[in-house]
Amino acid sequence: MTSLTQRSSGLVQRRTEASRNAAADKERGSEDEDNEPRQEAEDEKGDSKETRLTLMEEVLLLGLKDREGYTSFWNDCISSGLRGCMVIELALRGRLQLEACGMRRKSLLARKVICKSDAPTGDVLLDEALKHIKETQPPETVQSWIELLSGETWNPLKLHYQLRNVRERLAKNLVEKGVLTTEKQNFLLFDMTTHPLTNDTIKQRLVKKVQESVLDKWVNDPGRFDKRVLALIFLAHSSDVLENAFAPLLDEQYDLAMKRVRLLLDLEPEAESTKASANELLWAVVAAFTK
Repeated sequence: MTSLTQRSSGLVQRRTEASRNAAADKERGSEDEDNEPRQEAEDEKGDSKETRLTLMEEVLLLGLKDREGYTSFWNDCISSGLRGCMVIELALRGRLQLEACGMRRKSLLARKVICKSDAPTGDVLLDEALKHIKETQPPETVQSWIELLSGETWNPLKLHYQLRNVRERLAKNLVEKGVLTTEKQNFLLFDMTTHPLTNDTIKQRLVKKVQESVLDKWVNDPGRFDKRVLALIFLAHSSDVLENAFAPLLDEQYDLAMKRVRLLLDLEPEAESTKASANELLWAVVAAFTK
């Protein structure tokens, strides 16, 4: 009887211990789940300590003359390029996506842009563009949105989609981030607000990032590229400001950099967009500029 009692108590003890272990595991699991969003928040907080630029700000900064504080008067590509930056920036932030390609496999340029999330981005220009895209029915294609946001439309009923004073507003953002300053310059017949460079470190870091992406850190596979860097190369080229980043290079380095950029430009967006982890909207914008 005594041995039976001992075995029973031992069984109860083992069950109790197992229950405690299971409860502890469950508690640890719930703690891990709770820690995930906390870790994401900490990462975002850590990132905010550095000066982070949007794609639009990076392209504009590459195009601005350091001392004069304005873009070339002959550059008529940067306007549409900046609108392309907005579309990709919203896509990378999870706000926009392309509609499903369907059974008939629509091309990238034939598919409509749809709003995936209308959560504010914290950037006035991006939120303004997102609002237009969300409220427009029926949806428009990537090519149409680049034209509409640039004001390049013959339809007077769609002129309200144009985002005005984009370069000036982006420059003011860079002033607030301590990258540029604001001055007035006299051009004989008129005065113009300019934004000369004040923080050379950030500009040099940006130029170095572009240079290294096609030189020291070159990867002969678009799928292994950082999506932001890949988008920056395409959009800087479409905005006719990419050569500004390559100007300090030696002749051999310059030739190699341009050769590799040409390799990227010769890629087929339709094929690249079907690869694993590819962002379809990014490649749709690329297709709009390289078609």
